[in-house]
Amino acid sequence: MAKKDYYEILGVSKNADEREIKKAYKRLAMKYHPDKNQDNKVESEAKFKEVKEAYEILTDPQKKAAYDQYGHAAFEQGGHGGFGGGFNGGADFSDAFGDIFSEFFGGGARGGRSSQAARGADLQYNLSLSLEEAAAGITKEIKVPTWATCDVCHGKGAENAADIKTCETCHGSGVVQMRQGFFAVQQECPTCHGSGKSIKNPCKKCHGEGRIQKTKTLSVTIPAGVDTGNRIRLSGEGEAGKNGAPAGDLYVQVQVKQHAIFERDGINLHCEIPINIVLAALGGEVQVPTLNGKVSLTIPAETQTGKVFRLKGKGVKSLRGATMGDLYCHVVVETPVSLTAKQKELLKELGESLTGDKHSKHSPKEKSFFDKVKKFFG
Repeated sequence: MAKKDYYEILGVSKNADEREIKKAYKRLAMKYHPDKNQDNKVESEAKFKEVKEAYEILTDPQKKAAYDQYGHAAFEQGGHGGFGGGFNGGADFSDAFGDIFSEFFGGGARGGRSSQAARGADLQYNLSLSLEEAAAGITKEIKVPTWATCDVCHGKGAENAADIKTCETCHGSGVVQMRQGFFAVQQECPTCHGSGKSIKNPCKKCHGEGRIQKTKTLSVTIPAGVDTGNRIRLSGEGEAGKNGAPAGDLYVQVQVKQHAIFERDGINLHCEIPINIVLAALGGEVQVPTLNGKVSLTIPAETQTGKVFRLKGKGVKSLRGATMGDLYCHVVVETPVSLTAKQKELLKELGESLTGDKHSKHSPKEKSFFDKVKKFFG
């Protein structure tokens, strides 16, 4: 009888990634659990082995590539894929369940690997920057509370190396296995708590942990052009691993604060430039702020609200490259407020001079709008 396709067994497509394959495996493994199939243990055992075989092939990149090219022939004696001998379908069923329970419930290391090699956890630090700091780049000192390698025993957990012995309960594996019928469940060794060793005279500073809690001060170089959402990875600056294992990494998450004047859009900046009606009507110059100081901007006569002026190269440097963004200045013509009696009189005189036959010449947008309104209601 021809063997079923591994992808078909797991119910996934040939384009499925490792996460999808693993999810399907867990679901099917629990489905064919003997406790849920008391009336048909023989068939459920066979199904479980079939699912496990498919999972172990499809999660091994080399075996998966061979299977995708040659199918089941890759794992038969003399098969093209070079995996002669195939899958060990006759493996101890209790070992198979030992693996699945270990993976589901964190029951310890698989394949006899010691838990003492567990890498330390990765950490994240949220760093808030001003727009000026993000644009120019800066070196910041940060304080990170973490687990660090003990500076007395240097991670060994003992005052002397001779005081470290292999745990007699788990024989250095860090896990113990409990068997009952079909089941083989791995769990953390109750004697050494997963370290795989016993210490006669624990280090007085870390009490045998090999690490201590402390606040580290680190210097972080922030490159010019970073923006909210960017992460900077500091290798080995995360939590120290237990029993001298390697430390994790520290990820510095950047958050750029809102600016009082500028609004950022990638490498470009935007700002509003309020001007009075006299400057808007007659034209002139206005001082505009940039991240590098003030520049003079010429406002042509008859400028309207909404007019945008582009100042090339006055934005933010690209994080990946030397490209500079631009600054876009959005003009807002401001209506005067808190007028004196004399100023109001002058404005009335000006308004009267702008009405009449030549009104459309002075306010073309106003005339165009009301012409459209008249046509709409006409």
